[in-house]
Formats: sequence, structure tokens, C-alpha cells
Amino acid sequence: MSIEHYENFPVASWLMPARLRPAVRVIYAFARSADDLADEGDVSDDIRLTALSRYENELNLIQNKQNSDHVLFQELAKVIAEYQLPIAPFFDLISAFKQDVICKRYQNFSDLIDYCNRSANPVGRIMLSLYKEGSPENLKQSDQICTALQLINFWQDVAIDWEKSRIYLPLEDLHKFQVTAQQIANRNCNQDWRNLMQFEIQRARDLMLAGSPLCKRLPGRLGFELRLVVQGGLRILEKIECIKMDIFTQRPTINSKDGARLLWRALRM
Repeated sequence: MSIEHYENFPVASWLMPARLRPAVRVIYAFARSADDLADEGDVSDDIRLTALSRYENELNLIQNKQNSDHVLFQELAKVIAEYQLPIAPFFDLISAFKQDVICKRYQNFSDLIDYCNRSANPVGRIMLSLYKEGSPENLKQSDQICTALQLINFWQDVAIDWEKSRIYLPLEDLHKFQVTAQQIANRNCNQDWRNLMQFEIQRARDLMLAGSPLCKRLPGRLGFELRLVVQGGLRILEKIECIKMDIFTQRPTINSKDGARLLWRALRM
């Protein structure tokens, strides 16, 4: 899942073993700060890319077992070494953040999935590595869940992304359902738009359900926490449907009123 998902689908920190919390805070600080370099503030794309390249250089130092002058990367190096984490997912995240700077449109769903492979899936892979649960089957289903969460984030944020000149809905799908970029700009929620969104919602839901067996296979608190994440994502899709796909006037989010519902659904899994 993308870093934004820490806010959209908050994990229950009390479910995480205390021994892992410091490591997760360091990983979050890396990913959050890198994401901010790509998105926040009013600076040129060149400045953003240069800053992200510095992060890549710091990762290269870690990979080559060289010391950094940057406190964040000193801490990250310790976490990676202590938990024997693969460094490739960290490079993948930087690659995705760079892509956010330069790529504002996606021609087809395959292009979007390629982006998700680097923007969302690395987070799940890092977490599985922390818990020593990175089997091939676990990684595959984690990727499905994380990609679904990323897509859900895109679907709920169409209006927000438009303000950043971004459209994450595949252009071939817009053409298929006779929806134009101007319609997004005009916030026109007609039947064509609803048909398009229902199509995309089902894609995300199918991916989430395909990955959901991972929740029952992972042990203890980790498995239960993932159940809450999965149910949170599915709940967002329900909310988009409940407002008849009009994400222009209301951005569906998880709130305190959803807590009991999500807990009950997680227990039923």
C-alpha cells in the first residue's frame, strides 16, 4: 500500500509487537519523507527529482555498507541490518515517487499495476520481512492486498488527484466508458461515470478478496491486524457505492463509526 494508506487505513498499533514499533517508525519516516518530497510544497519537478535522487544515493550507501551523515539513513541502515530486510523494496518506493513527479496519466491498467508494484507492494513486502513471514505465497497475496489498497486510494481521491493534474484511472477505461478528462474537471457524475467507477471498484475488490487468505494464514496479531486493513479497504469501496460514485462531493473515509463494523467483520474472517 502507498504511504497514504497509513492514514486511510490506520493500523491498530497496540496489535504490533512492541519490539517492532521502533523499526516501523523508522521505515515510516523514510517513506513518508520521500513521499513528501514528491508531493508537498511548491517547488519545481527538477528539485523534487534531485531530492529523491539523494535518497537513492543514501540507499546505495546502505547497500554498500558505507556510513551516512544523515540520521534517518543511519537509523534505517541499522533496521535493515538487524532484521535482514531486502533493500530492493526501498529502491522501488523511490522509483514510484519519482514516477509521481513526471507521470500524470496511465494509458492502461497494466501500466497502473506496474506503478502499484513499486508504490504499494514494497510496504507489504517490508512488513512481511520484519515478521519473517516472506514466503512466496505470502508475498503474492500481500501484493494483491497492497495493490488493491492503492487502487482504492486512487478511486476515492480522483478529485484530489485532478487538482494535482493527475489521473490514475486508465485512459483506455475512460475511453471505453465514454468519460473524458473534462468531465472529471467538471465533476460530472453521470451514468457513464458511475459505470466506469463500478468497473474499477470491482477490479479492486477482486484483488482484495484474492489476497485475503493471507489474513488467515499469518499468525496472531499480525494476521488480525491485516484483517482490519482488508476490511477497511472493502468498506471504502462500499462507501463509494453508497454515494453512487460521487466522490467529487464526498470523499469516503474510515471513521470512528466504522470501528465496530470492521472489528466484527475481521472476527468473522
